[in-house]
Amino acid sequence: MYLKKLSLTNFKNYSQADYQFSDKINCFVGNNGVGKTNLMDAIHYLSFCKSYFNPIDSQNIRHQEDYFTIHGTCIRNDNSTDHIQCIQKRNHRKKFLLNTKEYERLADHIGQFPLVMISPYDRDLINEGSEIRRKYIDSVISQFDKFYLDDLINYHKALFQRNALLKAFSEKHYYESGELEIWDEQLIRLGTGIYEKRKDFLGRFIPIFCHYFSFISCAEESVDIRYMSQLNEGGFSALLAEAVALDRSAQFSTVGIHKDDLEFMISGYPIKRFGSQGQQKSFVIAIKLAQFDYMKGIKGYKPVLLLDDVFDKLDDLRVQQLISLVSENNFGQVFITDTSEDRIRKIFDSMDIDHKIFKISATGPV
Repeated sequence: MYLKKLSLTNFKNYSQADYQFSDKINCFVGNNGVGKTNLMDAIHYLSFCKSYFNPIDSQNIRHQEDYFTIHGTCIRNDNSTDHIQCIQKRNHRKKFLLNTKEYERLADHIGQFPLVMISPYDRDLINEGSEIRRKYIDSVISQFDKFYLDDLINYHKALFQRNALLKAFSEKHYYESGELEIWDEQLIRLGTGIYEKRKDFLGRFIPIFCHYFSFISCAEESVDIRYMSQLNEGGFSALLAEAVALDRSAQFSTVGIHKDDLEFMISGYPIKRFGSQGQQKSFVIAIKLAQFDYMKGIKGYKPVLLLDDVFDKLDDLRVQQLISLVSENNFGQVFITDTSEDRIRKIFDSMDIDHKIFKISATGPV
């Protein structure tokens, strides 16, 4: 599967732009601030129905305009064509269409156009709080498991209701265990399934991640990902029962899969505190490449890969390792952004692989 055409209207800094891509390597080169990353974000919209960087859709509308549109033409492995449209008007609900048919739920589109994006913002996976890491693992699993996404949505609805009930108990100075048990039952059923799927996924994912980190770093360091969950220590039902007093005092649910986290290790130590910038960048790149590999195995075809400004903080050896890797047949269509046109041309002039280079200026492609 690959993206053949992309058309933008009033998206971020683009008033109008149209592109036709290679089914292999596509490079956007230009100075910082000209809109290279905005093109990557538009492609991300076509897969996830949302921006990679800004969750408020209306803020992605070009200044002083009333709407933006993103149109993509995708070619599947059987050579069939899909047309994807995203339309966002100010003060209106976002519309997302596949072949002119509008989705009733945006969640139904997730996984139709699988994509993996690697960005400098990925270091937030290491440096920010646990919510970022939970959202990441959830986004990966949701691309190939629709039931997981539905269970996750319903879990958070039940969690919201349980937290509201705990707050009401405190404000109204009463407590009724039966009312709480209604939501406990839902949390236990949904949360236990989510926990098992996260655990199963990571069991298969971590060896793939270690392989890619070893390749990028030339096997210089050992790495690991540890799944930190309260459910590792016991059943969800027992955890909730033991936490009732604390939950009532805190006025929210203190145990559950909404507290899960991932611990990233290098040579036996947390990479957040002991890893260099280059090691941290290699770590998150390896995570994303493992995600690509895992999804390819599940889907049976290659997702689109976006490499946004990945060369910064990487030495020449790691850059060469990365480019040679994504140029192999194991990968499909790849998009790359870089500030150095000379570096991109030098890399691909030495490779016999189909590619296109788009020079981007503040007004669009040159």
